[in-house]
Amino acid sequence: MIFPRGNPGANAVVAALLLNALFHPPPAIAIGGPRPITVTVEGEVRNPGSYTLPYDATLSTLIVAAGGYTDNADLAAATLTRESANTVSAPLSHPRLLKGSPADLPLEDGDTLRIPARAPGAPARTRPRPAGAESFTGPNNFGVTGLFETPTARLMPENRFRLGATQVHPYRYYFGTVGLFDRLEVNGRVTEIIGVKAFTNLPGSSYGDYKDKAVDAKFLLLKEGKYLPALSVVVSDPTGTRLYASQAIVASKRILPLDVDVSLGFGNGRLGKQPLPAQGEGFKVELFTDPVKWAREALPFGGIQYAPAPWLSLLAEYSPIRYERQTTDPAQKKYFPTAVRSPFNFGARVKPLKWLEVDASWQRGNEIGVTASVAFDIGRPLVPIRDEPYLETADASHAPLDDRIALALADVGFSDIAVSSDEFTLRVDVQNNRYFFAPRAVEVLLATIAPLAPPNVEYVRVLLKENGIPVAEAAVPANALSGAGSSFFPTDRIRAAVGFRSANFDAPIRPTTHRRRFDYSLKPSFETFLNDPSGFFKYRVGLAGSVSTFPWRGGTALLGVEGYPVNNISTLNAPLSIPIRSDVAQYKKERITLGRLLFDQVFATRDPAYFRAAAGMLETMFGGVDAEAALPLWNGRILAGGSGSVVRKRAPADPFRFRGNKNYHTALLQGRLNVPEIDAAVDVKWGRFLAGDRGVRVAVSKFIRGVTLSAWYSATDTDVFTDPFNRGYHDKGISVEIPIRLFTGRDSKTAYRYSLSPWTRDVAQDIDRYLPLFDRIGRNAGVLLDRDQGSIYRAPR
Repeated sequence: MIFPRGNPGANAVVAALLLNALFHPPPAIAIGGPRPITVTVEGEVRNPGSYTLPYDATLSTLIVAAGGYTDNADLAAATLTRESANTVSAPLSHPRLLKGSPADLPLEDGDTLRIPARAPGAPARTRPRPAGAESFTGPNNFGVTGLFETPTARLMPENRFRLGATQVHPYRYYFGTVGLFDRLEVNGRVTEIIGVKAFTNLPGSSYGDYKDKAVDAKFLLLKEGKYLPALSVVVSDPTGTRLYASQAIVASKRILPLDVDVSLGFGNGRLGKQPLPAQGEGFKVELFTDPVKWAREALPFGGIQYAPAPWLSLLAEYSPIRYERQTTDPAQKKYFPTAVRSPFNFGARVKPLKWLEVDASWQRGNEIGVTASVAFDIGRPLVPIRDEPYLETADASHAPLDDRIALALADVGFSDIAVSSDEFTLRVDVQNNRYFFAPRAVEVLLATIAPLAPPNVEYVRVLLKENGIPVAEAAVPANALSGAGSSFFPTDRIRAAVGFRSANFDAPIRPTTHRRRFDYSLKPSFETFLNDPSGFFKYRVGLAGSVSTFPWRGGTALLGVEGYPVNNISTLNAPLSIPIRSDVAQYKKERITLGRLLFDQVFATRDPAYFRAAAGMLETMFGGVDAEAALPLWNGRILAGGSGSVVRKRAPADPFRFRGNKNYHTALLQGRLNVPEIDAAVDVKWGRFLAGDRGVRVAVSKFIRGVTLSAWYSATDTDVFTDPFNRGYHDKGISVEIPIRLFTGRDSKTAYRYSLSPWTRDVAQDIDRYLPLFDRIGRNAGVLLDRDQGSIYRAPR
């Protein structure tokens, strides 16, 4: 509960509680409830004094609790004094405007906020806002941050994503946008042309209206300053058909004190004098390869946005698109034989909720446009995650110490537990079955055993295992566990004291209790098969289940079955010359499939070096034998290894038979570079792929609070293929892996993965392995353990 200490204003305090509960739900790290904080506000508020607030309170929470400002408050001169730091400037605004803004600083225990009075008769000072701090970041027609048909220099905030759709006849756009870094925004889109049919000459096609896929990227060259505008480069549709390709340079400047944002840019292609030619494979950006030609073909564009209220923006735009000249656009012949009525577009953007935007516009002088989009922070749980603390029963309290600790840890999500102690160290070996992050698992473990720890030990060591193989070790001084009997356990003390290592492990303690010999999983499955002539959007919905047994250390026997009662996948395409994946529809159309039936064995040395071998039905399409090796280097910053497999194609309709006697094999060198400073990783595979093509496949991943976004691209010698679709093709695509913990309110190691490629081809293909070694090491690499320990508890701002 929030309560004032000897101060009036109880109603205002209750309002602060409700406001804080609405905008700051309980976080993922609560163990037995977080500790509240006591902070003080002095000066020009209605009820100055000390207040006890929830642990995640911010400046706006404190202002509401204190009853708001007085009429004489000098908001721009407010300061915040912290016990552990110097006084800093904390310019304020109305609590409703302050809430959720970058200036709404999180409070810490002991903070003091001082709001001075203005001089008698002096006008209120305007709060100095950094230029661009609250920039306009809504989507244009096709998803890129902008106005309607043109981009601005603004970007989506880092680690935020947006999904939306637009209709402005004859186009219908579906888009998804991600702020990958603070200077990079990436957008994917599908453009549907209403009333223009595709594959009209192909019998049996139900593809419908013409659809085009494209990717756009925006890079912020120059951040906005006091006098200089933000400057960005926008590259749209740089590969493939390039029906809607352009490259633009655009500047945006915010004009204060008005909430007005002005943009001006130049672009070629779709935004220029003439459309750009198709590129096929590879990428082409004339802005870089031929800047003189780009400048010659570029046309100016621009617009203005005005925000009279935080939830409303008014927009006006000059669009340079010459529709009658877009001869490569399938819509041009039917809809744009002559120039459009007007190059000016007008509209309004309404934001009724923090995560929802709706646009209404009048475009091209004769068309109504409507856009709806939703945006969320990536990796933020939709349901607050709470781990219930362990409560020891009366019977358990009479058991020996080792058994008490084992019972407690088994109750909170651990198995394969072993405990030993001497006069100096308490050691606990466990397998983490629940917690997505290893530092989080260690924190829960230590908080659970803290009331049970012998008083004479000086250190506690924790060894985390996966199927009996050590993957990470943590150590903490025993005095960091003191105070476990209080109402709020000091988990912050654990985080500050614990240290990790990911190599040179001691041998696991034996025997173990609460041994996990069997496991099962059952989760929903949704798969798509896109852009086939039989229909653009094919899908199947069902369940994917598995049963595993672990007979000995590192050994796993796995049976995986998938069932899809809702399944409309079909194809009009014939398999290509070396059908590795181009016949995947024959497998996906089955309603019940044996996904895997295999035995997998992992070995590890103390250093450690990892080795894995597997045999059986390795995945839906291939069966055989497979092997891997992996070696973490430089505290896991680099993973080096290799893989090889000899497999045969499985028969689609018979789970235990192979299709023919042809063998396929791979021989690949593998590497991963972890870059925790920007939460990214780069994976490289080089060698022979399944079809016999040799070359390289590169994947780049961004890790955002448990969510992994990836994109890959390949370059191989495709001369082994005789069909025109694979020859010269570069396999590419994107994928996202989402942990289920974001939706359930409970921690879990389970994650869902969805991948998307523009075409189903046979180039640069590898086996879809069950838990490959690089992924087994995963976030247990030393540099990533350090990163997770310092980042997953960071307070939201």
